[in-house]
Amino acid sequence: MKKQFILFLALMISVVSFAQERTLKLNEKTNLIEVTYYHDNGVVSQTGFYTADGKLQGEWLSFDIKGDKTVSANYDNGKKVGKWFYWNDKTLKEVDYTNNAIANVSEWTNKTSIASRQ
Repeated sequence: MKKQFILFLALMISVVSFAQERTLKLNEKTNLIEVTYYHDNGVVSQTGFYTADGKLQGEWLSFDIKGDKTVSANYDNGKKVGKWFYWNDKTLKEVDYTNNAIANVSEWTNKTSIASRQ
């Protein structure tokens, strides 16, 4: 299961980041390069930071083509750290990383409807 999840994640990151429009800005306070990638329709696809030597750093967020958040990830000098969250229509997955490796995976499924007024 973990291998399939990692393969899926790698595929999604490579598909999302290939040949996209992007903006880059140097944050002079942190000396990090702030980057924003866009879907073809102009909606933000990913936001995050790179170190001066090109390693992923800090919080990275990914969004679907409608602008809904799909992933919240954390990096420290290019290594996966802390809690990552993956959202889709019916589930939330929480993946804990330790030493750049998956330590634990939790999954929640929304089985109830939200009450609505009529």
